[in-house]
Amino acid sequence: MMAVPTVMMQPVAFQSPDSPKTGQWSSGICDCCEDMSTCCLGFWCPCCLMCNTSERFGECFCLPLVQISFGVPLTFAMRSSVRERYRIQGTMFNDCCVSTCCAVCVWCQIARELKHRQKPQVIVNASVSPAYQPPLPNTPQQPQFMAGH
Repeated sequence: MMAVPTVMMQPVAFQSPDSPKTGQWSSGICDCCEDMSTCCLGFWCPCCLMCNTSERFGECFCLPLVQISFGVPLTFAMRSSVRERYRIQGTMFNDCCVSTCCAVCVWCQIARELKHRQKPQVIVNASVSPAYQPPLPNTPQQPQFMAGH
């Protein structure tokens, strides 16, 4: 009898760039109290939050240092990029406004969004391979000896 193959990885649904944006942010711009560790990191060490979040998003760890050093509007670009990747409703104008008014709040929101979206998914396979027969409960196991040992 042939063993039943198990699925190790689920395929991700492809979304074309022109598919409608129906998603919402998992938390608001001022919902810092939903994740106190992120809020504290953003308040006490925003550079660390920016670098960690940038890396978790798949960008270079040191990318936020460009904004700090040269004033490049990275917060705006990062928020727009997250919004596009996850098909979240919104506009570039809104991204620009919130990024200009409260950059640390934006980085906290992005970090919370990445935590929410990148939760590990557990897939349980209930099929049992017919080649393997588990021992019956309360049955003493007999040691098996190999010939020649």
